[in-house]
Amino acid sequence: MPADRSVPALFGREPEQRLLRDFLDSVRDSGGAMLVRGEGGIGKSALLLETAGIAATQGMRILRTTGVESETHLPFAGLHQLLLPLRAEIGELPHPQRDALRAAFGLTDARAPDPFFIALAALNLLSEAAGRSPVLLLVEDAHWLDRSSAEVLAFVARRLDSEPIVLLAAIRDGHHNPLTGAGLRELFLDRLDHTAATALLHSHAPALTPTARTQLLREAAGNPLALVELPIVADRQRGQGGLPPGWLPLTTRLEQAFTVRISGLPQLTRTILLVASLNDSADLAETLHAAAVITGVPVTADDLAPAATERLVDVDETGVQFRHPLMRSAIYQGASISQRHAVHAALADVITGTPDRRLWHRAASTSEPDEAIASELVAAAQRAQHRGDQLSAVRALQHAARLSENPVQRCERLVRAAEYATDLGRRDIVVRLLGDAEPLEPSAQQRARIVWIRENFEDGIRDDSVAARALADLAESMAAQGDTDLALKLLSSASLRCFWAHADSRSRQRVVAVAEGLPIDDLDGRLLAILAFAAPIERGKVVIDRLRHLVAHSAGNSQAARLLGSSALMVGAFDLSEEFCAASLPVLRAQGRLSRLARDLGAQAWSTVRLADLSVAIPAAEEAERLAHETSQPLMHAIAQASGAMVAALRGDQDRVESLSVAAEQVALPIGARPVLATVQLARGLAALGEGRYADAYDHLRRMHDPADPAFHLALRCFAVAELADAAVHSGQSHAIGGIMEELETMALTTPSPALHADLRYARAVLADEATAEPFFEAALTADLRRWPFVRARVQLAYGEWLRRQRRTAESRAPLRIARETFDALGVIPWSERARQELRASGESSRSRGRQARDVLTAQEFQIAQMAADGLTNREIGEKLYLSHRTVSSHLYRIFPKLAVTSRSALSTALHPPP
Repeated sequence: MPADRSVPALFGREPEQRLLRDFLDSVRDSGGAMLVRGEGGIGKSALLLETAGIAATQGMRILRTTGVESETHLPFAGLHQLLLPLRAEIGELPHPQRDALRAAFGLTDARAPDPFFIALAALNLLSEAAGRSPVLLLVEDAHWLDRSSAEVLAFVARRLDSEPIVLLAAIRDGHHNPLTGAGLRELFLDRLDHTAATALLHSHAPALTPTARTQLLREAAGNPLALVELPIVADRQRGQGGLPPGWLPLTTRLEQAFTVRISGLPQLTRTILLVASLNDSADLAETLHAAAVITGVPVTADDLAPAATERLVDVDETGVQFRHPLMRSAIYQGASISQRHAVHAALADVITGTPDRRLWHRAASTSEPDEAIASELVAAAQRAQHRGDQLSAVRALQHAARLSENPVQRCERLVRAAEYATDLGRRDIVVRLLGDAEPLEPSAQQRARIVWIRENFEDGIRDDSVAARALADLAESMAAQGDTDLALKLLSSASLRCFWAHADSRSRQRVVAVAEGLPIDDLDGRLLAILAFAAPIERGKVVIDRLRHLVAHSAGNSQAARLLGSSALMVGAFDLSEEFCAASLPVLRAQGRLSRLARDLGAQAWSTVRLADLSVAIPAAEEAERLAHETSQPLMHAIAQASGAMVAALRGDQDRVESLSVAAEQVALPIGARPVLATVQLARGLAALGEGRYADAYDHLRRMHDPADPAFHLALRCFAVAELADAAVHSGQSHAIGGIMEELETMALTTPSPALHADLRYARAVLADEATAEPFFEAALTADLRRWPFVRARVQLAYGEWLRRQRRTAESRAPLRIARETFDALGVIPWSERARQELRASGESSRSRGRQARDVLTAQEFQIAQMAADGLTNREIGEKLYLSHRTVSSHLYRIFPKLAVTSRSALSTALHPPP
């Protein structure tokens, strides 16, 4: 029984057809992705089918996948279906990517890597295929895709600009998954107008009476599938009550329409359809075998002929597919619970070779507690976690909890499932699981784990010192019971509350006291991070001393380096922060852990922008922002935007400063995210200083030091002292910051923070009386600032300005000249211009500042150019940046003329021109 795949005529869709045809025509210049949205039965599949026909005539390779509700628990099921025609080409991928796809598809027993690494492998596989002929990816019923596949396709969809690949995904309104959050172009299909609806109805039911036609047009309300299906129902139910009632939702009416059509089929055919609707595979033999188990009689494909004749299913030699997902839904809804149990039991009997699938159906075949099945599900969860498939592990534990005979075991399995869901960032699943676990009287240890799980979705934001102390008390209790690991997790949450909010001194001291009482190594990165985030001033010396020891005795632990980079930032050791981040980033890139990579890049961006190391800060801020958005981390996205605003301020791009600052504030203000708000004020203060708007700069920077202001932050305020002093001096507000300076000087007696002490040396010099300033300038200039060139150049600029005011004009030129050259090299344009103005005032002219690569390249182009100049191939660059090598090549194609070079060998000179 071959499937009828003829393309139906489309009515009233001419604008959408033209749009998709144009979208396909552009594929040879650039690819792209589009979501086709609309209600059930609105014609999404028909439109995609017609588009596929056009693509075929253009010689495009067409790859398809369809989301199936019963397969949502199978990781990468949709992706496997999509890439199945390319399976022979997987072997051509680089070794790690080849292994990643094979592990994801269960072809090996190896642990599956991070989903984003699998996504990179899929992107490169598709890119290689597109190199031979353009590719059309069709995703039907994307709302039913398993989440793993949806995440991979969202990743791919964002990276098609330079690929001859078009992705079209049909998704039903009201459903959300990673594709809907990918920021893709959307085509919304509305209901047909009266003219098109009438034409469609007439084409399928030309013999209708005027009265029946009017009623059907009213009931269908412009839904194409309803216009096709309801006339059949009307004919079947003539004299039996007419159409389903119009007040029901349209999908419900259509499901009822399908139910009516199914009800006229032979009982054996209906049984086979029920099995097919519950089977998580389209395998025809499997479905027929299970139907035979249920009925006790031989079953063949011929028994499906009535359903195929009714155009309910497509059947071929190996598979059975429903022609519309509502048919599957109608059959499922029409079955009793006992019927469903019987089908799942039969499928469990006939499935071979895939133990976990068989187990899923065994679990679904009963609602009674069954500890044997529950224990097997726990083992399946462990296997899924080993593969890196956290979502399947969550679902297995959830089913295990449902079938658990012992309430204690049920609670433990729910809590563990919630922990796994926390790793996925799935708040919706966590809330549901904890809601089921909490009435089961969790133990003290389980309650502590529940508290920690909830904290993962709080991000510590609330000026709630009581909560920080409560977490510390709970951590102390867990440590006393021997669970040091849980204690550290709870203390980490408490320290993050101190970071994001304004916890009082008592709370911070309590967190520190419990942390320092734990039986762990003093150099443990988890401990240092807790101390740095909870008490960056009070424990600044301890943290810095231990960080320097770890730098000198590095063991190459990338996990520790990740924690240490953030710790170093919090205590103002920006040079150490950059060093630790640089050590952790390559490992995170290789593992595909993009969520953590975004966080480390954010720390690297913040530290390097304060060092004015723009060659690192520019790409780090841009990539952190992009990856934080892609991995759904709104706070990290906001702080990356704020860091990008600081970069723009140093570059003199006022419009970008403000656009990024406003975007960051929109996220941070409603929840009081102080680090974001403080960074925004620092960015605006820097921008105002660069433009000579000193009063504005003072207003922005002063907010960081006012405890009543939401931009106040205990640690970050210590890293903007030089800017505050500069703004105060030039706006006549020196006297107004006396109290702030006294407070900061007192803090400096406690912590050796390099950033704080460097800024204080500068502030002492510029705030001193004219007659007594020189010793302070000399002290600032003789400090060891080899790794802080921007700080040193600012001192030289201020010293040159002071010398000129003292009428020591000839002496002023040397420090001003050195400052100008340093600012030029660093690319901090407003400070370069300020140094030039001072030199002109001293009687010395300056050459014009030459344009640099940073001035003409985008952040990502700059990053790619740097890597290419270091000798990396396009493929190696793509692996690091999670792009295809074709996209890297396209970037280089644009980079070369911008830099006026014609070869990779010339990139190094273009990026680092001789002075």
